Amino acid sequence: MAQLMEYKCPNCGGGLEFNSSVQKMKCPYCDAEFEMDALAIYDQDMKEDGESQMEWQENAGSTWESGETDNMRVYVCESCSGEVIADETLGATACPYCGNPVVMKGQFEGDLKPDYVIPFKLDKEAAKRNFKSHLLGKKLLPKSFKTEANIEEIKGVYVPFWLFDADANARARFKATKVRTWSDSRYNYTQTKYYSVVRGGSIGFAHVPVDGSTKMDDALMESLEPYDFKDAVDFQTAYLSGYMADKYDVKEEDTVKRANDRIKKSAIEAIERTVSGYATVTCEDSSVRLLNGSSKYALYPVWVMTTKWRDNTYMFAMNGQTGKFVGNLPCDKGLYKKYLFLSGGIAFAITMAITYIVYLL
Repeated sequence: MAQLMEYKCPNCGGGLEFNSSVQKMKCPYCDAEFEMDALAIYDQDMKEDGESQMEWQENAGSTWESGETDNMRVYVCESCSGEVIADETLGATACPYCGNPVVMKGQFEGDLKPDYVIPFKLDKEAAKRNFKSHLLGKKLLPKSFKTEANIEEIKGVYVPFWLFDADANARARFKATKVRTWSDSRYNYTQTKYYSVVRGGSIGFAHVPVDGSTKMDDALMESLEPYDFKDAVDFQTAYLSGYMADKYDVKEEDTVKRANDRIKKSAIEAIERTVSGYATVTCEDSSVRLLNGSSKYALYPVWVMTTKWRDNTYMFAMNGQTGKFVGNLPCDKGLYKKYLFLSGGIAFAITMAITYIVYLL
């Protein structure tokens, strides 16, 4: 049985029909008309786009040399089961993730040795100062939080990251519009023209980080970016002295999807920025193919602080290289309602509602 070819309208997605009166393909939904040759080119572009091909060579990390882990110990939190690595001189301490005491589990063994480490550039005092600065200007912050929140338990933790390098060949097709308006003595007119815009190119990606710890929220860690990789050095256990190092519990192969998503999103956004001169631009289809994909295992410096207030635990983090500080804060709901409903104006109420939503992000 012969297979019928069905064409979709590039404008609205409806099924096109051949209109004998105009000798063109016509959409019965939006009345758009298309030449057959134009549709053939469009269909060919659809076939050439294909699917993304994003495969990696898994070669991150290396094996530990004999004697390298002799002075390293594993500490485990009996509350959240978080495991951290530190040198044997570390005394009694608290879990950087939940604030509860941790106990020494034993000698460190197994797992991969990191390829790189970015050493801490900022100390604990800088973390304290940045925490206080983080509280400034937060009008909805409960007053008692500033005085009751314990800011002493701040831990320097080397967080495990898988770093991905690749060259990406990206191709994307966009639906774009140009709009023209005019009027006469009787009517106002609007003319919308639709275009199919195809773009492609190659982009190099270096050291795309993906958090290798389930105990560290991915969104929180990405909020600390960027790190400057020029400060990265070959890993040595000496850099752990005085700090903790989180053990990775997310394997390299389990982070590939997130790396692919980040690379594909960045590549398509870069291509989309080259599409200009249109009223609207919408990506219809895209594909990304990776070349020379490789990965490495690194430790990045993070100051982690957990504070308990009103039976809730709040986590904050500071980039130990740049000082960028992130973290969620409690909201005084009574104060929020006061601003929202007693402001005396609808516009102010809307503004405070938006502020509240942004505040919680």
